[in-house]
Amino acid sequence: MKIKQLLLSLLFVFAFMTNTATANEHEATASKFMTQEELIAQEKATYHPKSVSELIVSFFHTTGLDAIVNPKEGVKNGQGKEMSLFAQSWGRVIMFLIIFVLFYLAIAKGFEPLLLLPIAFGGLLANIPIADMAAPGHMLGIIYNMGIANEFFPLLIFMGVGAMTDFGPLLSNPKTALLGGAAQFGIFGSLVGAAALSQYTDLVDFTLKQCSAISIIGGADGPTSIFIASALAPEMLGAIAVAAYSYMALVPVIQPPIMRALTTKEERQIVMKTTRKVNRTEKLVFPIVVIMMIALILPDAAPLMGSFAFGNFAKESGVVDRLSNEMQNSLINIVTIFLGFGVGMTLQADKFLVAETLGIMVIGLLAFAAGTAAGVLMARLMNKFSKEPINPLIGAAGVSAVPMAARVASKVGSEEKPGNILLMHAMGPNVAGVIGSAVAAGVLLSIFK
Repeated sequence: MKIKQLLLSLLFVFAFMTNTATANEHEATASKFMTQEELIAQEKATYHPKSVSELIVSFFHTTGLDAIVNPKEGVKNGQGKEMSLFAQSWGRVIMFLIIFVLFYLAIAKGFEPLLLLPIAFGGLLANIPIADMAAPGHMLGIIYNMGIANEFFPLLIFMGVGAMTDFGPLLSNPKTALLGGAAQFGIFGSLVGAAALSQYTDLVDFTLKQCSAISIIGGADGPTSIFIASALAPEMLGAIAVAAYSYMALVPVIQPPIMRALTTKEERQIVMKTTRKVNRTEKLVFPIVVIMMIALILPDAAPLMGSFAFGNFAKESGVVDRLSNEMQNSLINIVTIFLGFGVGMTLQADKFLVAETLGIMVIGLLAFAAGTAAGVLMARLMNKFSKEPINPLIGAAGVSAVPMAARVASKVGSEEKPGNILLMHAMGPNVAGVIGSAVAAGVLLSIFK
């Protein structure tokens, strides 16, 4: 009996609470509708009819043309920083012109179109006024934070590059690794030069971190340049990336005069002997050996070299062709689009049109030229002491521009002596240059820990 009374009491309480909640919900709903009606009434009360001319004027004030023609004080960019009147007006116009030049170079001249074109288009979107596409919650801002700010996209690019790389030429002639190491002089030489210019002159005023980020351009390695710039000088990422990929694209223009100036005609005509064939086991073991050396000596280079070695190891294993093919094709293509748009976000007028950008372009060019020269001179030195002849032209391939630098070395060699094919010989230092630039990046990162 008591249990029955208890159950009836609980049922009564539950019914009472349900009715109360329902009544409160109806009141809230009614209040909500009343509030909406009040808002509609208020909007009708404050609305003022406009003539056609007034509507046209109101629309014009919402256009990008008005934002460019009539810049205003206090306007902020996507990152919340106030923009100057120049950056809002003529700065955007100049950036549009620069971007159109990049389009021309990518499409008409074929200068690194796979990345230069998305970078330029990202810059075009980033400079559209009012839209704020570079803001954190908008398209370019999301892409930037997704893979550039955390340095993730360059690592995926390195994974794909590793899957496309053949270490055979390097393993068949290991001494050519010295040429890849010599070419890194451009990185460290420009680091010292940029730091000296900043300290002893008024031409530039870079911090040591900024000097380090700029110097990596000397390796002609786009992903590594982006990786280092994101970590050490994100404010200079756009200029550094554009400089790095521009100089990679200009390898056929920049390198040949340097190669010819530092070698004799007889040296350029040297024919190198065919190297031995490298077996599969050697190719399979090499990336593991590289990673273990990185783990023991320079862990800061592990992200770049780990991605690179994994891509190559997957390819050489022969048991994960699906993964290897995806890394070489779909993955690297998709990431290239995102990487380009993310870097393009940094090409905003108020960030790119500064005096430091010119300094970056000049120092980067000198660094790239110095790296090329150092590789050629090292090859000349090795040729004097080597039993087997070494054509000094392959030293220019020590920079990381794979495989453009190797193709240029082979082209110049065939021009000097028709039929002299240096491509496979040049791929050795070229691949070594990729490893060298990643190691140099690790060294630079370790300095600031």
